[in-house]
Amino acid sequence: MSLQDELAAVQRCLDSLVQSVERLEQQVGGGSLEIRRVRTDAGHLRESLALLSEAAPTLRRPEKRPDLVAISDDPYNSALWTDSDDEGLGARDRHAP
Repeated sequence: MSLQDELAAVQRCLDSLVQSVERLEQQVGGGSLEIRRVRTDAGHLRESLALLSEAAPTLRRPEKRPDLVAISDDPYNSALWTDSDDEGLGARDRHAP
């Protein structure tokens, strides 16, 4: 499923939840602390889903991995290293302290 399909499915479930909470509130009565908390939590879920839906186009998508570059196992041309120093050993004409 695409992201938009998933968001739409969550929205449908949330709408169903809100309707169920409203029916429950009619049966239990709207004055109790517990039903007010459930109604408030459902409202928070609606707000959070709205924020998520707004941010959906900018959500990070999996990064495309760069193409691999094949490196040959052939030895390098030794002329490339004629004037270089060996790391950790210093220059050929100097001594370590």
